[in-house]
Amino acid sequence: MSAHAMPLRRPNGLRVLDAFCCSGGMAMGFYLAGFDVVGVDIEPQPDYPFTFHQGDAIEFIYRHGADFELIHGSPPCQAWTPLNAYNHKTYPELIAPTRQAMQAAGRPYVIENVEAAHSELRDPIRLCGPTFGLPMYRHRLFETSFPLDEPVHPAHTALCTRNGYLPTPERPFMTITGGRHSKAWQRAAAKAMGTPWITTIRGVCEAIPPAYARWIATQFLALEGRAAA
Repeated sequence: MSAHAMPLRRPNGLRVLDAFCCSGGMAMGFYLAGFDVVGVDIEPQPDYPFTFHQGDAIEFIYRHGADFELIHGSPPCQAWTPLNAYNHKTYPELIAPTRQAMQAAGRPYVIENVEAAHSELRDPIRLCGPTFGLPMYRHRLFETSFPLDEPVHPAHTALCTRNGYLPTPERPFMTITGGRHSKAWQRAAAKAMGTPWITTIRGVCEAIPPAYARWIATQFLALEGRAAA
C-alpha cells in the first residue's frame, strides 16, 4: 500500500475478483471484511494494494470467475455520467456484458455504477457517504445477485465545497470529481474517502469508498452464514 501499512483484519477464507478495479477502493472494503482480493483492469494500476492482473476484465471473468466465491465489477461509467453531455464522445456500454460474464461464471456478483446508469441495472440499491460517516455525498448504485436491504438515506444537511476546494468549517463536505486539482486537495479527498494509499487525482476521483464494499460484503457473509470480519 505505498507508504501506508495494510490495516489488520480477520480473513474469512473467501476470495473476491475485483473487475475494472482501478486503484482499489472497493477492493479494500472487501479486504477489510475478510476476503482475499484479486484485481483486474485494462490499464496499469500502480496504487492497487492487492494482487493485480492487467487485461480485459470481462475476458478475465469468463476465464477465472468461477475460481472465486464472489465477483465484483465497476464497469466504466463514462457512457452514463452527466459529464458526457459536454464531451459528446462514444464510450463502451459494458454493464450488460459484465453481468453476462458474471452469470456465466455461476458465482454471486456485485455490479457498481453511477446513478445515471439506473436503467441499465437490475433493482439496484443506492449508497451514500453520510450513511457511513463519510464527509461527501457520493451516490453509487449496486446491483447484486443476492438480496440487500437498502439503508436509510441520510438527509443532505451539510454543505459541500466546490470541486477542487478544500473543506472548511462552513462547508465540511467535499465534492470529489475530476479536474486540475492540487496535491493538497488529492490528499484531503483520499483521506475523506478512506483511501489514503491512492496517490493520484484520477485514482481518488474514480474510487469508491471502501466502506460501501465492506457493508455489502458484511451482508453477503451474513446470508452465507459466515461471521463478518
